[in-house]
Amino acid sequence: CAVRNFLRGLPTGLRARGRIDMTEVFSAYVRILLEFLVELYIYCFLVTLKLNRGRRFGLRVAGGVAVIAAAAFGLSFFYVLAGSTVWGRIIIYFALFSLTCLHVIFCYKEDYKTVLLCCSMAYAMQNLTYKLFLFFWTFLVALGVSDGWGDNFEIFYRLIYYSFYALVIVVMFFVYIRRTVNLLSDRKLNYRTLIISILVLGVTIIICSFEDVFFARLSSGGGENSFDRTEYLILRQTGNALSAVCCAVVLYLMYITMEERDLKREVEYLQYAISQSEQQYEISKSTIDLINIKCHDIKYKINSILNGAELSPEVIDDLKSGISIYDTKAETGNKLLNVLITEKSLFCEQNGINFSCMADGAKLSFLSDGDLYCLFGNIIDNALEAVKSVSEKERRVINLVVKVKNGLLIVQQDNFFDDGLPVTTKADKNYHGFGMRSIRMIVHKYDGELTTYVKDDIFHLNIIFGLNG
Repeated sequence: CAVRNFLRGLPTGLRARGRIDMTEVFSAYVRILLEFLVELYIYCFLVTLKLNRGRRFGLRVAGGVAVIAAAAFGLSFFYVLAGSTVWGRIIIYFALFSLTCLHVIFCYKEDYKTVLLCCSMAYAMQNLTYKLFLFFWTFLVALGVSDGWGDNFEIFYRLIYYSFYALVIVVMFFVYIRRTVNLLSDRKLNYRTLIISILVLGVTIIICSFEDVFFARLSSGGGENSFDRTEYLILRQTGNALSAVCCAVVLYLMYITMEERDLKREVEYLQYAISQSEQQYEISKSTIDLINIKCHDIKYKINSILNGAELSPEVIDDLKSGISIYDTKAETGNKLLNVLITEKSLFCEQNGINFSCMADGAKLSFLSDGDLYCLFGNIIDNALEAVKSVSEKERRVINLVVKVKNGLLIVQQDNFFDDGLPVTTKADKNYHGFGMRSIRMIVHKYDGELTTYVKDDIFHLNIIFGLNG
C-alpha cells in the first residue's frame, strides 16, 4: 500500500515516459540539494569549533565533501522522481543528514553521541533559518513585493535569501552557538541528549516535508508560496511559525540539558575538590608529624652530644638521615611546583615510597597557578594511590619527568601497581575517575594531548603541550 501511494505521488509524465529531464536534475541538484548541504555544513562547522580534529583534517573534509556532493547528485535524480511526495523528501533529507553525520565522525576524534548531537543541532538551526525565511518571504509575496521583478526574479530572490541567511547565522552564533559550544567542551554526553537529537531529526524532517509538499500543491501559479485564498496563506504562515518554534524549543531543550549536565558535573567536581582537600590535609598533617618527629630526634641527639656522650656510627647515620629530610626541597624553576613536589616528596619519605622528579618547571608558565596545581597534584595523587598498595619495597616507585623536546613540552609519569588495572583505594568510590578526568580537562583546555597505557605492571602517563615561540 505504501509503495502504491508512493508511485501515485510521482509526476504523471515521468511515470509515463520513464525518463528524466536532465535540466530538472541539475536544477534540483544545484538549487535545492547543494544549497541545503552548504547551509547545513556552515552550521556544522560552527558547532564543532572546539571538537578534537582528526589527523589530516583538511584532507578528510575535502574528501568527504567530494563524496557527499557525488551522492547528492545521485539523489537529485530521485528528487526529480519523488521530490513532490512526502516520503520522497523524507528519504532524501534523511539520507543527506546521515551522510553528513558520517562525514563529521570521519573528520573528528569524538564520540558518536557528540557528533550526532552537533549535527542535529546544525540541522535544527538550518531548518529554523529556512522556516524563518519562508515566513518572511511568504509575507513579502502576499504584499506583492515581487510582482514587478520579471526576468530578474531569481537574482532578487537569491539576494534576499542569502542576506537573510547570513544575518540569521550571525545572530544565531552570538545568541546560541557560542554558549552551546562551550558546554560541549568536556565531551561527556548522556543518552538523554542523544534521544533529544533523534527527536530533532524526526521533527524537522517530517514536519517540513509535509508542509512543503502539501502547501506547494495549494499554491497558485504565482509561485510556491503564493496563495489565492487567504485561509491558505494563514495556514502556510501558521505552519512556518510552528516549525520555527518547534526547532527553537528543541534547541533550547538541548541547551538546558547540557547546562543541567554541566551544573551537575560542577557540583560533583566541587564535592571531589572537598574530598581532595580533606586528603591533602591528611598528607600535610602527616608531613608535619614527620618533621616534628625528626626534629625531636635531632634535638635529643644534639643534647646527648652536649652532655659529652659518644655516638655510635649507627646513631650518626640516623642523625644524618634525619637532617637530610630538609634536602628534599625541590628546585624546578617554578615556585608553585617546588612547593607541591616538596610536600609530596616528604609524604613519600614517610611512607617508604621512592619519588623521583626531574622537572623543567620554568616551561610551565603558560599554565595558570590553579591549573598547574590541579594537574600535577592529581597526577601525583593518582600515582600515590596506586603505589601505596604495592607490597614490594623496590616497586614502590614514582617517576615524574617534565622536559622540552623538539618544541614540545612533555610530561611523563610512571608508577608500579598491583596486579590488574589501577583502581581507586579511596573509601568513597563515588569520586573514582575524577582525578584522571580533571587531568584530561586541563590538558584539553591548553590544546594538549593525553595518553595512558599499561605495560609490565607499570602505568604510563604522557602529556604533550605545544610551546609557542
